[in-house]
Amino acid sequence: MTAMTAVEPQPGLADRVLGGWLGRIAGNMLGKPVEQGEVWTRERIDRYLRRTGALPLTDYLPEPPTESEGLALRPEWRTCVRGRVHGSCRDDDVDYAILGLVLLETHGFAFTTEQVGDLWLTRLPYLQTFTAERVAYRNLANGLRPPLTATYDNPYQEWIGALIRADIHGWTSPGAPRRAASLARRDAVLSHTGNGVYGAMWAAALISAAFTAPAVRHAVDEALTVIPAGSRLARTVRRVASLQDAGLAWEDTLTTLAEETAGLGWIHTVPNAAVLTAGLLYGAGDFSRTIALTVRGGLDTDSNGATAGSVAGVLCGAAAVPAQWKDPLEDTVRSAVFGFDGVRISELAERTLRLARTEA
Repeated sequence: MTAMTAVEPQPGLADRVLGGWLGRIAGNMLGKPVEQGEVWTRERIDRYLRRTGALPLTDYLPEPPTESEGLALRPEWRTCVRGRVHGSCRDDDVDYAILGLVLLETHGFAFTTEQVGDLWLTRLPYLQTFTAERVAYRNLANGLRPPLTATYDNPYQEWIGALIRADIHGWTSPGAPRRAASLARRDAVLSHTGNGVYGAMWAAALISAAFTAPAVRHAVDEALTVIPAGSRLARTVRRVASLQDAGLAWEDTLTTLAEETAGLGWIHTVPNAAVLTAGLLYGAGDFSRTIALTVRGGLDTDSNGATAGSVAGVLCGAAAVPAQWKDPLEDTVRSAVFGFDGVRISELAERTLRLARTEA
């Protein structure tokens, strides 16, 4: 008689949506203290982790061992390191997910780019915007309309800002990556062009595909189909996958990609997509390993950690997100979006789920 082995049930839609929110917030919190790519390089992050006995990384970052090292961290570290997390700290990576939710609740899936801009002006404080978003906000306030809001006096058009706004479009289009990418594009062109827009489309499709993909590699491959194959973003993502296929170690893959994307800057979409893709592929669906590798990869650590956590959370579902990541969040979000400071993560997930079911 053959022994029966228990089969783990697949997460349902509600659990996956909540997993996406929890993953985004936890990954953001993990990366926040070291979010300054020209200071916190991959090598320096790992030195910090070795000195504090935190490798392999399986929890939030430990407290700095000395005052001088604390000064090198982002000032938000005091609410983001292990033992000090009591709800999420405020961050634009989470604010934009909330704004996207309000956008879809208010205007539906036929929203216009102009309505995205109007929502920023009424719900988001100007000084809580950065780089391309701040330029677009200023252009809106001066009376410009899309697509000029993205192109006028904007040197940040291909930076990562639009990518971090894309999660809501993936969460509300489960298993429909092309639809998710279309929604993300309509949002992204308010502030970005070129690879900046492709990054948003790719991230939305990646998260959408994670709802139905049998493994993370399938989601990565499917997300590539929504952006131009010849774009630098697509070529970079394929390059990471090919190096992993060739048997290179995670560290060697990132070293190679750092050389090949040198000069683009630590907030540009393309090098960050390389770090994110490596974290996802080498993390192989394991939630802790995925966000840990992604943050250890450096560059825009909180944004990359957030997107990697969103994908991994959708793949595994909220119930499978380890307790050390989700319990300290205390089901609470701090946000600069008017009317949402102190909102429950579970409420955000429930509202997102209603939208997802509407379109399912």
